[in-house]
Formats: sequence, structure tokens, C-alpha cells
Amino acid sequence: MSTTDTDVLVIGAGPTGLLLAGDLATAGIDVTLVERRPHGLGNMTRAFGVHARTLEQLDARGLADELLTTGTTLTTARLFGRLDLDLSRLPTRFNHLLVTPQYEVERLLERRAVAAGVTFRYGTELRGLRQDAEGVTAELTEPDGAPLALRARYLVGTDGVRSSVRTALGLPFPGRSVIRSIVLADVRLTEAPTDSFTVVGSGDTFAFLAPFGDGWYRVMGWTRTRQVADSEPVDLDEVREIARKALGTDYGMHDARWISRFHSDERQAPAYRVGRAFLAGDAAHVHSPAGGQGMNTGLQDAANLSWKLTAALRGETPDAEALLDSYQSERHPVGATVLRSSGAIVRLAMAHTPLTRALRSLAARFLNAVPPASARAMDTLSGIGISYAPAPGAGRPSGRRAPDAHLREGRLYELLRQGEFVLIAPEGATPALPATAPVTPKHLVRATWTDPAKKAAVLVRPDGYVHWASN
Repeated sequence: MSTTDTDVLVIGAGPTGLLLAGDLATAGIDVTLVERRPHGLGNMTRAFGVHARTLEQLDARGLADELLTTGTTLTTARLFGRLDLDLSRLPTRFNHLLVTPQYEVERLLERRAVAAGVTFRYGTELRGLRQDAEGVTAELTEPDGAPLALRARYLVGTDGVRSSVRTALGLPFPGRSVIRSIVLADVRLTEAPTDSFTVVGSGDTFAFLAPFGDGWYRVMGWTRTRQVADSEPVDLDEVREIARKALGTDYGMHDARWISRFHSDERQAPAYRVGRAFLAGDAAHVHSPAGGQGMNTGLQDAANLSWKLTAALRGETPDAEALLDSYQSERHPVGATVLRSSGAIVRLAMAHTPLTRALRSLAARFLNAVPPASARAMDTLSGIGISYAPAPGAGRPSGRRAPDAHLREGRLYELLRQGEFVLIAPEGATPALPATAPVTPKHLVRATWTDPAKKAAVLVRPDGYVHWASN
């Protein structure tokens, strides 16, 4: 059995693992990414939408504008035929939902990770792990069946709902199945829908339809009258039938390039950190596809964890353990919120009794009539409204999302592409870093307000949240 060493070992090369590995390697950290699938295997998976906050995170990595060319942007969404969400009101340059296949996100993230120097091990499976005070040893099986022990200072499991890392850590994954026998398909349509983004529930059936922008549409459907195992075959005729029941038409669906059947669980690991091992993405939480928040939440997990691991490995933080623990305290509540919001959407879609349908109608009318409530719903769905507790010794706006700002040196999210903290100050000011800041001047980007009315200094974390602001 041979032994190889790396700073961080990431298990799972989906979007979450690729973003995390790319961030760490860009910061000069030695990273090895292990994936059980062979390289190049198509990944036609459920994720189809990239929300505003995720696009901001991708903008901070120089990828958002290119990703926008791969799909179509939607500024409005209609749910249940009654609730209209106007995403153009979101306070961001990405005031829309991008509909694009998950493999397009993975393609860009993989390219970035390769360029940054990540070491990839495809066709390699995790069999177990053990920890000590100095690191983690992963027991792996290589493509030819040979055993390999890979030693790392930290390990992150981004290996999905059936996470081998979570199992090896002995963590439970409590929750339950919410909905069975959902069908998904990518199809072409003979007739274009009037609404670009549609979710309709009609008691015993619901359907979702959204365009990728290249002539392909993602359709998702469910009917109470056909509840079968995931292994049961599914064909285009079944998809068409569900669409006709829910939408009134199948829009002439044809030429399906991909069809699948699955069930949806709501589960969350109680801990995202066990010693020197972490969980992120579907390995940590899984929920209904309603709202399209799954991949987005995982990518934002990765953005939160990557800079904290970097600071700990560089020795730049006064309390590395507390900083790494903050991954759990910040991201676990977000995962729980996504479980609630996505669960609420799917339960509304499944409403079939007179009472539940009346409640759905009432909720839609309320959100349409009360702009603050509608704005809060959009902030939650898009991720723009996510915020964290203030840093120790810091008040608000510490912990809040930093909106993109035009600075003398460029846009804030362009400066964040360096993967470092950004200290913004008035012209001529040289504020000192707060003692609690997990960064040194060596890895700090300094910037200047263009607005002379702004007198405060603001320290922005690499994930685009405010760490500290002066009075």
C-alpha cells in the first residue's frame, strides 16, 4: 500500500467539490480531488438553475459571464398559475434565474480547477478513513483495484446523497422521503409556452417547465396516480401524459435527450464537521428539487469553507479551530432553511384537498399583494438574503452579503477574483486590520471608495460577506 500526501483531499467531483478544490488550489493550497466515476462520463443530473447569489459567487471567480452564454435568463416566474415572482427586483446585477444544465457549471469549474493545479484521481473510491491530531488518512481503491492510502491535513466530502465520507464518519442522515416517482426529461417542444417559467399543480398532478435557451426544455412532473420505484422504466409518453394533466397541453414534446425517474428526500446531517473532516453539498443536506436550490446551496457551502481552510492552512487566523467551526454555525442553518423553503414549495404543488388548495391560493394572493413579503421570498429563493451572525466583536453589517460596488480599482466582485479579503477605505485612509481578522496584509487586496461620502472602512471576506466595518 503506497502513501501520498496533500493539504486537502476532496472526495467527489461534482459542482461543490470542483469549486472548493479550485478555490483552494488558486490560493496555493495543494489539493487532490478523488472521484469514483471515470473522467468524461456524462453527468445528466437534476440541477438546471443557477440563482442570483450563486452567480455572484461565480462572478467572484470570473466565470459568471461565460456561464450566462450557455443558457437563458428568466426574470419572472409563475407558480401555481397565481403567484408571480419578479426577479428583476433583486438588488444585484444578476437579477434573474439562469436556466442551464449542471454539466455546463461543472465544465467551467473543472477547467478552472485544472488550470489552478488540482490533482485529479478519477475512478478511485473511498473505502474508509481514520483521523488523528495532525490529519486524515483516506483508504482508497484505485481504478485497477489497488489499495491506496492518501494522507491529508483536511478532508472534505462532497460526494453526494450516498456519501461515503459521511458513512465513514459515522454520521446519521435523518429525514424522510417527501415525494416519490418524479420524472425528469430534457425535451424539444413543437409549441413554445406562453410563460417562460411555469410551475402548475392541479391536485393529483404537478408539472414544471423551463427553457435552456437553445431549443431544449427541462420538464419535471409527478402524478399521485403513478407511484412506482425509481427503477421502473419511464418514457416520453409518461412525461407527456403528466404534462397534459397539469398544464393542459404537452406542447408537442419530442426528441427527449434524457429521461429519468427519482424520489426526493429531505435530510440533513447533524454535523458538517467531525475533527479534520467536513461535509458539503448533498453529502450534508438533500431536499426537494422545488426551487432549484440544491446545487446552489452546495456551491455556496464550498465558497464558505474554502477560504476558512485556506486561512487555517496558512496560519493566518488567531483561532483556526473557531474559524473552522464557523462553517457549521453558518452553513447548517442555511441548509435547514432550504429544506423548509423547498419543502413548502413542493407541498403547495402537491396540494389536493380543498383546504390545502385554499391555503395555497391564499398564500399566493398574499405574496402578490404584499411587496415586502414577496421580496423576502425572492431573497430566500435566490440566496441574496442569506446572512450570518456578526464576527466576534463586530456589529452589523458584519455577516451580511456585500453588494457589488464600483471602486477605483474596479468592481468589488472583480477584486474578489484574487481569492483574498478586500479592504475598502476612503481616499487617503489606511485603516488597520481588526485583531480578529483571519488574514494578514500579505494576502489582502486594498481598494478605495469612489464615493467621497463613504467614510467607513469595510473588510469583505473572500466569499463576498462583510467581516468588519469601522464606525
